[in-house]
Amino acid sequence: MDPFDDLLRGVRADGAVFGRSVLSPPWALRFTDGASLTLCVPMRGEGWILLEGSEKTWPVRTGEAAIVCGPEPFVFSDRPLTDHPPDRVREVCCGRVGHAEPANANLADGTVLLAGAYHVRGEVPRRLVQVLPPVLVVPDEHDCTSMRDYLEAQLSLERPGRQVVLDRLLDWLLVCTLRDWFDRPDTVSPPWYRALADDVVGPALRALHEEPERRWTLAALAREAGVSRTRLATRFTEVMGEPPLAYLTGWRMALAADLLAESTTTVAAVARRVGYADAFGFSTAFKRLHGTNPSDYRRSVRAEKERAARALSP
Repeated sequence: MDPFDDLLRGVRADGAVFGRSVLSPPWALRFTDGASLTLCVPMRGEGWILLEGSEKTWPVRTGEAAIVCGPEPFVFSDRPLTDHPPDRVREVCCGRVGHAEPANANLADGTVLLAGAYHVRGEVPRRLVQVLPPVLVVPDEHDCTSMRDYLEAQLSLERPGRQVVLDRLLDWLLVCTLRDWFDRPDTVSPPWYRALADDVVGPALRALHEEPERRWTLAALAREAGVSRTRLATRFTEVMGEPPLAYLTGWRMALAADLLAESTTTVAAVARRVGYADAFGFSTAFKRLHGTNPSDYRRSVRAEKERAARALSP
């Protein structure tokens, strides 16, 4: 287990695959889902991404994948300028754009777009979203390449379980795109990603994520890394920007926040799940990082979910 695995664990497509649509010029799609992440992959043709309120555009061509960080609306268009008349702009909301074209559809004259919206909820996956730029575009030069043909084949099939297969394939493409982005030499990747390749910090970081509830000490982590306590503390702070046990506390509190939001588990049980012997010590640490006690945090998150659900209801 490592931070990348953990942060992506709560990021899943769920019925958010847009069917294969042949988009004939002129066309423009305005995405208004309010999604935390939107993956856009031209299977044929190309398009340009424009964030609302920005003058910069990002071209995305066949063989590339783009991730847009929301929740602000953005436009995916057949041209770099937003000079489409209003009746040419199609609104994309609630996870759908168009419908699946027949398998024999003529793709020569249009752009075929595959996209998926990811509504990221929770403190753990937000740690991933907050380190990404507004838009990132990468070519699928590595392990993503073989997926493109398989995805296109699946889009034309109407077999049981089709949507689940497409969702999981889209998740795979999202992971590949993020990994390729972080591996680019011109990308300033987050400390937790760079640390995975570090001979000293990597083993300790993986151990913390494998067993966050364990009563870790600096000596125990140093044994995992095969170095002295001084060497681990110095190197971990250099790479991660904070000492090992401070990082552990922050990670535990992120896990705890999601447990409080997503379950009915008692505060005392959540405390034990993240390595605290008693609810008092846990509550003190939680309030120090989140600014509120666990019970109030749970109530506020649930109230926000209820407001969001009411806003989406007809």
